[in-house]
Amino acid sequence: MHFDTIIKNGTVVTASDTFRSDVGIHNGKIVALAASLDGADEIIDASGLYVMPGGIDSHVHLAQPSGDGIVMADDFASGTLSAAFGGNTTVLTFCMQEKGTTLRESLKTYHAKAEGECYIDVSFHLVVTDPTSYVLGQELPALVEDGYTSIKVFMTYENLRLRDDQILDTLDSARQSGALVMVHCENEDAIRYLIGKHEQNGELAPKFHALSRPVAAEREATHRALSLAEIVGTPIVIVHVSNRQAMEEIERARKRGSKVAGETCPQYLLLTADDLDAAELEGAKFVCSPPPRDKESQEACWEGLQSGTFELFSSDHCPFRYDDDSGKLNEKGKRHFRWIPNGIPGVETRLPILFSEGVSKGRIDINRFVALSSTNHAKQYGLYPQKGTIAIGSDADIALWDPLKQVTITNDILHHGADYTPYHGLDVVGWPVLTMLRGRSIIREGALQGALGHGQYLRRNRV
Repeated sequence: MHFDTIIKNGTVVTASDTFRSDVGIHNGKIVALAASLDGADEIIDASGLYVMPGGIDSHVHLAQPSGDGIVMADDFASGTLSAAFGGNTTVLTFCMQEKGTTLRESLKTYHAKAEGECYIDVSFHLVVTDPTSYVLGQELPALVEDGYTSIKVFMTYENLRLRDDQILDTLDSARQSGALVMVHCENEDAIRYLIGKHEQNGELAPKFHALSRPVAAEREATHRALSLAEIVGTPIVIVHVSNRQAMEEIERARKRGSKVAGETCPQYLLLTADDLDAAELEGAKFVCSPPPRDKESQEACWEGLQSGTFELFSSDHCPFRYDDDSGKLNEKGKRHFRWIPNGIPGVETRLPILFSEGVSKGRIDINRFVALSSTNHAKQYGLYPQKGTIAIGSDADIALWDPLKQVTITNDILHHGADYTPYHGLDVVGWPVLTMLRGRSIIREGALQGALGHGQYLRRNRV
């Protein structure tokens, strides 16, 4: 047959296999894998390159309400552009239910922000902040039928967190409708107690953000979330895990028979709480929750990626500008760490960091890289095998990687809306040189080729 595109001479990598093969693409799908293919409108020579599934980042915040006077640095256009330059072809973002509104009202607003504004494909998690009987009894089951198959609940942030009884009700609704529940695990009451203690002592600098959110607050909430899910019998995902003690809670729950997935992020591999103690409020750049911990916690998270405690490696991209009245250095944030917007940019650097620190340094093999960066996300959130693999019939969402390309990460080479990167000056080995979405090159050799609006919204299946 005649192909639209053939990728020739590359090394195909999936979560389970590595092999030399040409890849034939027609109508946005992979239609052939063979040692030698010919006859195409376009031939892409992938000699010396890895041919891998496009990255799927299942934990990304874009265009999200962030409080009075605070503006998130990325909308869908800039966020999906940045993701594409980082080798990603799909991002899953969060539709935030604001209290007093329904989920459908929130979705209508959020879809309007995304419509026609995406370079790559997107799908939404639903953040439940107001679990009324109507939301849980009528809206959520109907929305799951419509393909919104994952929800998120918070155990921290006063305006977002749910009480234990509300979490139980939400878990039960998710169990009945077949939705997957993601949980942000930190004990808000303990955090507020510690914030009060720091305020009494006049300890208001950014470093006290980390001290007010200790490992014990994350560990306790992780244990509680897992216990509540066990009581109801609902699968959950513990997101952005930062330390060994929380990991051990996940491992113990699995030994009891609970179905639980774990996720960690680049900040817990490379940053520490000491970064928040930088001079002249520079520490505000690293304020996120849970906060980075210490070197031992970094090693624990690497062990989790190697052993399977973590199936998911996500960015938790939550970007704010640093030197900006509507960002990190807003007037109240300059005076008190609790008003510094929580979150750091990272959607474009997630995969280069994992490749360089993981594959290039021998911590994980290339197949584990594909699993952690793409395949497991597709399987966890109802997109597999349409997404997340190189296989006949799958979408031709492909990233070509040069495993030897050396890059120094600086903000001027990135494409997000933030004015800094927390990984400034990091030297990496391995970089995506082509990102293809449904057979179309979006990014090629550092240049944009795709069109705004090519990205689509993805309806997802139950898992």
